[in-house]
Amino acid sequence: MTHSRYIIMSNGKGSRWGGHLGIPKQLIEIGGETLLARIARQVRELDPEAEVIVSSSDPRHDTPGVRRHTPARNEIELDRFVPELLVDGSCFLYGDTFYSDEAMAEIVHSGHEALNFFGDERSIVGVSCRRAEVMMKHLERVRAAYLAGDLESCIGWQVYQAYIGKLFEPLHIGAEYHHLTGKTSGFNSPEDLRDFIDRIGQKLECAHA
Repeated sequence: MTHSRYIIMSNGKGSRWGGHLGIPKQLIEIGGETLLARIARQVRELDPEAEVIVSSSDPRHDTPGVRRHTPARNEIELDRFVPELLVDGSCFLYGDTFYSDEAMAEIVHSGHEALNFFGDERSIVGVSCRRAEVMMKHLERVRAAYLAGDLESCIGWQVYQAYIGKLFEPLHIGAEYHHLTGKTSGFNSPEDLRDFIDRIGQKLECAHA
């Protein structure tokens, strides 16, 4: 089952990236494609009828064939899940992440549950929202708890915990979480990029051995 709309979230502050290479991390090029262009292409190949939107206030994130949307609100990290773009069949992707084709296919063709979360033990890399009102309910709950001082963080993990009914408990990965370990790479810092390049280089050396 595919989606009606894909939202590539790209409005983070990038503090750990620190302006490395003089570009936003979403514009890292892998194989001649920026991360944003790669994600958009992968989505179009798997789900050609869907709408693809880059959520960002930065005009440098303009990507051919993709509409850029400036979020109405960008006060806390949770606001990257732009509520004004939520519709049934939405899918949130991360603009600073390299998705293997296998990983993207798993996300695009996710199941019928109201919400599905994708990632590894370290980070969430995708959220499928079959029912927009369910996602909105948990976004509002997490936001209110964070602003009230009841939560230290308000990112995708807290939305996941709210969804499984364990918002105020230690993180436990269980239901509706699809493991993509080793199938994606996120770039939060220059070190993440260097590690990725090292891994790719080793794979190329093995392939030519």
